[in-house]
Amino acid sequence: MEKKIRRVQREEIATRERLAEQEWLITNGLGGYASGTLAGVLTRRYHGYLIAALPAPLGRVVMLNHVTERLRLYAPDGKLIEPQATVFSGELPDDQLSWPGGGFLTEFRLEDGLPVWQFQVGRFVLEKSIAMEYRQNTVFITYHLLSGPGEVLLEVRPAVNFRPHEDAVSHEITKPYTLSVTAREFQIFGDAELPALRMFVEADRYYFVLDDSTRQVHYQIEADRGYDSIGSLWSPGFFTIALKPQASASLVASTEDPRKVRAVRPSEAIAAEHTRRMQLVLAAPDPLQSGFGAELVLAADQFLIAPVGRTEDAVRARAFGDEVRTVIAGYHWFTDWGRDTMISLEGLTLATGRIIEARWILRTFGHYIKEGLIPNRFPEHNEEAVYNTADATLWFFHAIERYVDTTGDRATLRLLLPQLVEIIEFHLKGTLFGIGADPVDGLLRQGQEGYQLTWMDAKVGDWVVTPRRGKAVEINALWYNALSLLAAWLGEQDEKDQARKYAAQAEKVRASFNRRFWCEQGGYLYDVVDGKDGDDDAIRPNQVLAISLPRPVLDSRHWASVMRVVTDKLLTPVGLRSLAPGHPDYRPRYFGDLRSRDAAYHQGTVWAWLIGPYIDAYLKLHPKDKSTARGFLRAFEPLLSQWCIGTINEVFDAESPFAPRGCVAQAWSVAEVLRCLVKTA
Repeated sequence: MEKKIRRVQREEIATRERLAEQEWLITNGLGGYASGTLAGVLTRRYHGYLIAALPAPLGRVVMLNHVTERLRLYAPDGKLIEPQATVFSGELPDDQLSWPGGGFLTEFRLEDGLPVWQFQVGRFVLEKSIAMEYRQNTVFITYHLLSGPGEVLLEVRPAVNFRPHEDAVSHEITKPYTLSVTAREFQIFGDAELPALRMFVEADRYYFVLDDSTRQVHYQIEADRGYDSIGSLWSPGFFTIALKPQASASLVASTEDPRKVRAVRPSEAIAAEHTRRMQLVLAAPDPLQSGFGAELVLAADQFLIAPVGRTEDAVRARAFGDEVRTVIAGYHWFTDWGRDTMISLEGLTLATGRIIEARWILRTFGHYIKEGLIPNRFPEHNEEAVYNTADATLWFFHAIERYVDTTGDRATLRLLLPQLVEIIEFHLKGTLFGIGADPVDGLLRQGQEGYQLTWMDAKVGDWVVTPRRGKAVEINALWYNALSLLAAWLGEQDEKDQARKYAAQAEKVRASFNRRFWCEQGGYLYDVVDGKDGDDDAIRPNQVLAISLPRPVLDSRHWASVMRVVTDKLLTPVGLRSLAPGHPDYRPRYFGDLRSRDAAYHQGTVWAWLIGPYIDAYLKLHPKDKSTARGFLRAFEPLLSQWCIGTINEVFDAESPFAPRGCVAQAWSVAEVLRCLVKTA
């Protein structure tokens, strides 16, 4: 099988500054990951070669923060070439990165989504690659001397500061680390509650030089985001590895039991990971088996995980013949969120042929229903779910509908149906956080002081930036969709009385929606009605869901007008603005400290995932014009070579050049572009 390769073009690695902006990311199917910059410098607290996913209350922990390398070169006569130590990764001066010729870094590429660097130092050409073992907290850093006139000595220095990955980089090393060496395995011990970091080298010849040192590192992006930006890293010394032309060596770092790590050789484990990734592409439909589509399949794989530490969940799931699966909303800092999972489910799983995992995800969340709600999120260090969401549960209905329509799996639908009835009944009588149907008009209202319950959920301290309390437009589009789906599903099960009850409720919602949300003067939909300050006429993308959902609540006579306004005010090449320019709260850029960023998060900032509902709505109006619809995705393909290589980030600035912001890899961004790529094929 041919490897899927994406190369970063030469002009993209011309300067150190550009290399320090571009990032790479690989994941392990547990929520753990490795990530960094193409330059090898640390700029985020989340950068590291092994961020292990450990059971609660530990969460994800940076276990191997950094690795630097030096190359010792020998002439054919065996004499060491000066300078004795040539740095080629992590600390390059600007003049050694320039094209053409003479620069050390000559290429960066992804092979099946895994990062590979190629360096040239004189007549020597060396490659470095990184892979993680699937479902293990293990990373392989492999060096391959492609060519050269003789042997080289490669010095590889690991550096650590064990800390939760979201902790500030100023996290102090309060206790000295201990290095233990047994049976050619090197173990670094830190705090007692953490596992040891185990390292070993697979090479024909190597030795370890004990040379412990501590150095200070400046994390530029942390400084830009208003966080602590200076931190310490400790190194016990360095490995010196002898490499001959065409020879390879690997540094393996892991928190797993040594028997698991050594069960297969590094080369075999890496080959197995390439095979797994190629099989994912082969299992996907035709539009996703090459090019941009295949790369998105590999990007989608990063978000589908088996969460560690939820022992009760795993036992319960296996009793039903299932496995626990969920979706990481984004890297580096998000965990699994109910809303993001349900919006992303179709693109990440159904569009890629991962049907069984889709079923497991739906059943996993089905176990967590509480007072008519699925969880909003699962905190990093706590097994208890948090339920402050008005829309995640309604997206659950949408995800089930897409799953059943794709698979025909009526058994799973029948299993979940009693819970779906319970959900609707809780919404009709009222549930947590002020979520409940207005008995007068049937519309769903939500809101409680101090809580952000819709997807526009920015909050700083006690400040809820976009509270949207009242009857929100997309909440009621989803509410109508859920009622209509439940009525249809109950009708299929010959539950005629219940089916008629919910169909009548849906019709009541539809009539009220079209009466209350239509803004005649503007030719679009109010964002919120019956809010604290009345009806909100801000032009936001949420109204698109009144058209885009499979069972649209908005009368079709209004579709064209709404889409004209959305297209004119909100559409950009990389998604929809969250607020139209000209509004007093509009912010064109998403940058600065936390308060500044959250003030802009849903006040103009472009969200990539919204391109999916926009395309759905466009095709409702123009069902035969797939070519134009596909054109709305055109700008996303080059992004895969520009920022976090091989994936799509969370948000963009609201105005040209639409700089990428937020998480470097976001589940619903990838999922919706991927889904629409299939839909418009």
